[in-house]
Amino acid sequence: MARRKKKIRVCLVFGGRSGEHEVSLQSAKSIYEALDKKKYDVSLVGIDKSGRWHLGAASNYLLNATNPKLIKLNTKSPEVTAVTTPRETQLIRVESRKEAGGVDVFFPIIHGTFGEDGSLQGVFELLNAAYVGAGVLGSAVGMDKDVMKRLLHDAGLPTARFFAVTRNTSRSSLNRIVRQLGFPLFVKPANLGSSVGITKVKKVGELFPATKDAFRYDTKILLEEYIHGREIECSVLGNESPVASVPGEVIPAHEFYSYEAKYIDPNGARLEIPAKLPRKKIREVQNLAIKAFKVLECSGMARVDFFLMPNGKLVIDEINTLPGFTKISMYPKLWEASGIPYKKLLDILISLAIERKKERDKLKRSYEI
Repeated sequence: MARRKKKIRVCLVFGGRSGEHEVSLQSAKSIYEALDKKKYDVSLVGIDKSGRWHLGAASNYLLNATNPKLIKLNTKSPEVTAVTTPRETQLIRVESRKEAGGVDVFFPIIHGTFGEDGSLQGVFELLNAAYVGAGVLGSAVGMDKDVMKRLLHDAGLPTARFFAVTRNTSRSSLNRIVRQLGFPLFVKPANLGSSVGITKVKKVGELFPATKDAFRYDTKILLEEYIHGREIECSVLGNESPVASVPGEVIPAHEFYSYEAKYIDPNGARLEIPAKLPRKKIREVQNLAIKAFKVLECSGMARVDFFLMPNGKLVIDEINTLPGFTKISMYPKLWEASGIPYKKLLDILISLAIERKKERDKLKRSYEI
């Protein structure tokens, strides 16, 4: 009789201390429902807005799960932590200190700060655990739009003009920046995503309210030139030899692709997948996406966003190392259009995480004379 194959124990981690907390809950719901339960034994760990880890049950780990405006994490679930034992990584119940299940692979789907910025990835590294997505460095530089754009620019990749400012930046410096960039311009937090805290500023009187709003989410913000162009996105998948999907186009019904357009308004944007582009431009988008992925030391997955200007020039807007992952999100939909359905995509991402862990385990961690 054939021996039954052991299930891979996947710990889906979601929620988090971020302005994108609710987006993460939606992504986690889609991923959990799609994971093949014949292949995977799935643990659900939701991180609340104070940073506590809760072990959820499949039946009630989310509240108001079908309503994106009201969706919430069930914080009455028992608290857990994770530790490394001689045998494996284990979830431990905080109150009873009893084991709550082993973990072979962590699947973080926390968008934004404390989840996408290298913080959580550092925890997984300390646990010596396999995990989906970019490592500490790739996550950190991909999250910080200031550092990300400087690295892309230094590598010769096209980016928009921008200036990073803090609360200590003088009014005269802000005025000088505005004169250089002109109106309209965008004000955005340096370390956030999902268009949270972003304002399109059209005149001087709108600048102070916009910077005040952005500083609610970060201590460093960007003032960036407005690029008139089509919004093109491309998904990247892989470790050492990444590949790119067909590009897609976001056609917002709102003034720009805001949080509301992405997650609340069902008619907030139209997605053109694949984007209507000449074959040569498709290859250019794919090549630039892979170059950005490699320059920023990414692995596993990322979505690279572009502006395609009327003159045909491409400008890289940003990279997302943990992009939205609902079934209607651009990252999985682009791969679906490229021949990889949602369930298969999850399988590949988990395999890439295990593969990277095996490679890192070959490294020496002690020095012998």
